[in-house]
Amino acid sequence: MPRTPSENERIRRETKEQILKAAMDMFCSKGYHSASIDDVAKQAQISKGLLYHYFKGKEELLAALVEVRISDILVVMEAAEAKKTPAEQIHHIIEGALEDVRRQPEIFRFYLNLFTQPRLDPIVAKYSQKLMDEQARQFEVQTEMFVKLGVVNPRKRSLYFSSTIQGIMLMYSTYPDTYPLDEVKTQAIAEFCC
Repeated sequence: MPRTPSENERIRRETKEQILKAAMDMFCSKGYHSASIDDVAKQAQISKGLLYHYFKGKEELLAALVEVRISDILVVMEAAEAKKTPAEQIHHIIEGALEDVRRQPEIFRFYLNLFTQPRLDPIVAKYSQKLMDEQARQFEVQTEMFVKLGVVNPRKRSLYFSSTIQGIMLMYSTYPDTYPLDEVKTQAIAEFCC
């Protein structure tokens, strides 16, 4: 019995997710430049030909992973904006960011690595710039939350907030077994949501 169009779409979506997960695993463990398409195909347990059916190459895989990251950022920020008060909005950002790093600390390190790659690498620079541009847009949204919260210097407070949350994420992603994430998260909520 032939597959239905919806079954074909489900298989296509699952295969694409499988490839992206394998690419992230390889990029995290070997680095973007050291990981090969062969590595990704083996990790995904598919042929290289099938991988090329979905993605033209490594750069397209990186582009898709950056789009996933941007989408994840937007989900957290849009859900935060939907909260009634600025304190609830900021609280949601803290929860979303820190729970994200708890689930996948190695992925946070990968994206952090993208930001710190030499700007002489045109491929990596293009995608790290895309991420930075989106984060800059979301920083403005976040700053508006601090404006509504009524803090004295909302831009400076927003910058301090971002630095604090990013620092917590870096520490947890570096020491996931020993870093007291829940205690630090409680402290961040008390400091920024009042």
